[in-house]
Amino acid sequence: MLINEHTAVPIRKGPPRPQDAIAPIPAAASSHEMTSEDEIGDTLTLLAASGDAISMYVSGTREAVLGRILSVDPDLPHFVIELNEGATLTPGKITFVAVLRTAKLQFRLSNMDWNSVPGSPQLIPMVFPEVCLVLDRRSSERVETPLGTNFTASLETHGTFYEWSVYDFSLGGIGLRCSKSEAKGLLKGRKLPDVQLELGEETVLVTELEIRFTRAFRSFLLGEQIHIGCTFSNMTPEVESQIKSLMDQLDHAHRQR
Repeated sequence: MLINEHTAVPIRKGPPRPQDAIAPIPAAASSHEMTSEDEIGDTLTLLAASGDAISMYVSGTREAVLGRILSVDPDLPHFVIELNEGATLTPGKITFVAVLRTAKLQFRLSNMDWNSVPGSPQLIPMVFPEVCLVLDRRSSERVETPLGTNFTASLETHGTFYEWSVYDFSLGGIGLRCSKSEAKGLLKGRKLPDVQLELGEETVLVTELEIRFTRAFRSFLLGEQIHIGCTFSNMTPEVESQIKSLMDQLDHAHRQR
């Protein structure tokens, strides 16, 4: 997610303090599931870059084990947890809780032996969870684009035409995918004007996007790819209405399965 920030990595926070502990999401709370491996990887990478606290709850206990995410593998669905000095994880099920921007996140992993990195007892390698719960304070949820459909974003810049795949979107933003060669100059904060979005067969929109993050990943078929997370800028009521209508259609289709 942060491929363009190798030379400008944000300052990581220090080890989490007891007051940084985050309570688990209540069972009765309204939440939605994040199941995309790519989106989960993006989320874990952002948490690693900031050094935000990760609260880990052993099954049956209320006291959090504190740590943070040290790194996320750019190719494999693996990450490394850095426990606070002296902290340990009890074998079995662990509930992980964090807050990223305005969203509380929660996922569970289970292992009968949380083996550490040789020589580094505080570093625990782990695999991505299959599901991450999101208690999102945003006004809209993010919807993944369905397989086998034409969801693209196209634009022309400096005389070159680009067409990128859309892998998810919401009323607030959109996730794009492109090759590494096409990602040159796509830095955080850059605005992309006059982007034409083809969301399905009939919906065509023109809007401005602002890049919020990028992340590298490797596709088995396409090789090294880049995910680009963008927010909508200066979105008109007409564009917002079109996106909301499409989200409702996809949600209805999903419920009919």
